[in-house]
Amino acid sequence: MTKEVETIHEYHLNKNEPDKAQFVLYRLGDYLKKNRANTTRPHMHSYYQIIWFQSGEGSHVVDFNTYAVQSDSIFFVAKNQVHYFDSNTDYGGYLLHFNESFLIHNDSEVAFFLKSNFFNNPYQSPVCYIDQTIHQTLDTYLAQLQAELADPSPLGKEELLRGYLKAFLIQLQRFKNYQEQPTFVTDEKRLQLLRYINLVDEHYKKGLSIGEYARLMHLSSRTLSEITGHFLHKTPSQLIQERIILEAQRLLLHSELNINQIGFRLGFDDPSYFVKYFKKHAGVSPSEFRRAIS
Repeated sequence: MTKEVETIHEYHLNKNEPDKAQFVLYRLGDYLKKNRANTTRPHMHSYYQIIWFQSGEGSHVVDFNTYAVQSDSIFFVAKNQVHYFDSNTDYGGYLLHFNESFLIHNDSEVAFFLKSNFFNNPYQSPVCYIDQTIHQTLDTYLAQLQAELADPSPLGKEELLRGYLKAFLIQLQRFKNYQEQPTFVTDEKRLQLLRYINLVDEHYKKGLSIGEYARLMHLSSRTLSEITGHFLHKTPSQLIQERIILEAQRLLLHSELNINQIGFRLGFDDPSYFVKYFKKHAGVSPSEFRRAIS
């Protein structure tokens, strides 16, 4: 029997411990110096991460893409994304870590989180390059977060921290919208798209049909297809396929699992079918992909 050896580590922020901190803030340079052995290796989190590089230049890898780091780059790393830092520890800036439960407490907050879709949309870049028109505003919210974290009083602490974090995200979303002049507004159909993307991320290993996804969203299969086609020019099935292939590529690159183990982890009972599926959608077999990136 082949021994399963994982080379990618998953980090948690007080997972399943609601009485402990669900939000933390670090100075980037100090954090990287202290954790260099871990941060420069591919890893993932069960929480969300905002990385604000206020100074310094280099690169940052998220999944299979390398992005330029420059002064005032802000990266948004979603839970379960594989990423790693370069070896530069002289960056200035901040790291914000928070669990989903910290930001989401009711349906309206779910909607807010989906609208602030920095983390939830795999079809856009995870980095936002800001300028001085918003730097001071964001810095003010960070100062408020730091002050509240340092305040010994527990009264309303979580509510204030959540409010400052929301304000930080809202200002960033406004800036991003203004810079990009989006061709569509954040409406109900776009929220439905993001909900579908989130559902796929949660259930892609289970082999759910498009009809089952549509029922979870209280939509018809046709409406769901119209939504994904309108915004992404893709079918609902294509989004599921892309998520499966992305996870397979992550495991092929960052783990020592064999092909059969990877297929089984992704819900394929038949190893040969997994190989055919991967080759059909990735253009090469799993073994060819692994050799190419080794």
